Amino acid sequence: MADIPIGATVTSAAATHSRSRLLFIDNIRWSMIILVLSMHAADTYSPFGNWYYVDRQAAGFGTALLFGIYQSFLQAFFMAALFFIAGYFAAASFDRKGFSAFARDRLLRLGVPTLVYMFVIGPLTQYFLSRTWGNGGFGHQWLTHLRDGEWLSESGPMWFCAVLLLFSLLYGLVRLSGWQERVVVLRGPMLVVFVMVMAAATFAVRVVVPAGAAVLNVHPGDLPQYVLMFAAGAYGYRGNWMMGLADRSCLYWGTRALAISAPVFAALVLFGGGLEGDTALYDGGFNPVSAGKCLWEALVCVGMGFLLLAVYRRYFDTQGLLAKWLSDNAFGVYLIHPPILIGFALLLHGLPLLALAKALLLTVLAAIGSFGVSGLILRQSPLRAII
Repeated sequence: MADIPIGATVTSAAATHSRSRLLFIDNIRWSMIILVLSMHAADTYSPFGNWYYVDRQAAGFGTALLFGIYQSFLQAFFMAALFFIAGYFAAASFDRKGFSAFARDRLLRLGVPTLVYMFVIGPLTQYFLSRTWGNGGFGHQWLTHLRDGEWLSESGPMWFCAVLLLFSLLYGLVRLSGWQERVVVLRGPMLVVFVMVMAAATFAVRVVVPAGAAVLNVHPGDLPQYVLMFAAGAYGYRGNWMMGLADRSCLYWGTRALAISAPVFAALVLFGGGLEGDTALYDGGFNPVSAGKCLWEALVCVGMGFLLLAVYRRYFDTQGLLAKWLSDNAFGVYLIHPPILIGFALLLHGLPLLALAKALLLTVLAAIGSFGVSGLILRQSPLRAII
């Protein structure tokens, strides 16, 4: 197995860590947020997925297959990429601030927006738009929401921030004990082990945890991937992976991982029950289909991570006015997009379009509306300090 030629570096670790911004990382962030919008738009019309409001129509096999491929592919890497980036900057932040300031910053930047969503944005969305809260008036339902503890599981898409806050505080406590990541030189066998550990851990959790279970609004079966990618991000900071890995190595390992994943996915579709409309085995349990799906997800996660790094670093390491505006508003969009997306979905309900076309149109409208609200309202409000 060939090693990754780390020697072909772009710049030194010291120079990388002194840069005020890694613009290609900012561009990856807002790109992933737009993919989040597209996922929730797909959830609205797809036979698969879980979302506040669904407007599902009869779909043929081709439509269901395309939705299934797109949603599965996104799920395999896009949130993991954000956890990797978060781990990278968590290590950097702890180095600069120490535990107390690091923890305060994470509580403010992640905890407060999550609470704003759980107590305000989420309840307003559920009562007035998705109408999943029942009757009796908003005030009555809101108090019921508090008394019965339902708010603890109503983080919506802000599950990412809740989980990231937990990861960050645990990371801070580990660092407080005196431990620090060592510099790791990536090599081929190490990547193989990483993929296999991710697949095996994911499979093990999905064997014992039912498909419908959730902790902080995230399925426990997805947590091994997120934990490993957050940890990889921290090691990536220490080893200067963001700028130190050669482009040709990233492209080589990214394309190789995706090339291996392609026949695995084909086998899952052909022999896992998808062609017959039976998707039960994909959801977990002790069976080869679930094991294969976990392996496929790990390959896509790692492969897309390498490709995103190589492509964005080479071609998207600059920002004009538009890209900077998108970057500045990415977190605000993540916070506010559910009611805006659902509102547009309600307006599109009677439009005679195919489900795939509606999902694409809804993505565009939700992106325009969410970035507009973030830029024109949220960033002009007191919330500016935390978004």
